[in-house]
Amino acid sequence: MDARDLKLLYENSISAVIDLAFNERPAEPARDMIYCRFPLNDGGGNTNSIIQTAITTTVSLIHDNHRTLVACSAGMSRAPSIASAALAIATSRDADECLAEIAADGPHDVSPVLWADVKQVCGIIG
Repeated sequence: MDARDLKLLYENSISAVIDLAFNERPAEPARDMIYCRFPLNDGGGNTNSIIQTAITTTVSLIHDNHRTLVACSAGMSRAPSIASAALAIATSRDADECLAEIAADGPHDVSPVLWADVKQVCGIIG
């Protein structure tokens, strides 16, 4: 789903967007939507603090029952990585299992470098 398509966001009752796209302009959400932007690189070089903040923010939205879209440029690496880590923490499940579950729903190309960084941060958080 495109984080910039307000009609589609409303049709799917999305109340929060976590935008991870480093190489795109920030979305322009509606005034009544929660919008958080954490620009991440697929190839590494991200600080642990930005990864941790993206994950903990997503976990908080999950716990507060907000329908949340985690989005990046193509939705194939950063979004599944952060969503999987947040889901793992929120549900006390294994991060690799959550990633496999999310990746089963569509195409993905998760960066091994990013996933290793995310898993390291999950260890810091959890």
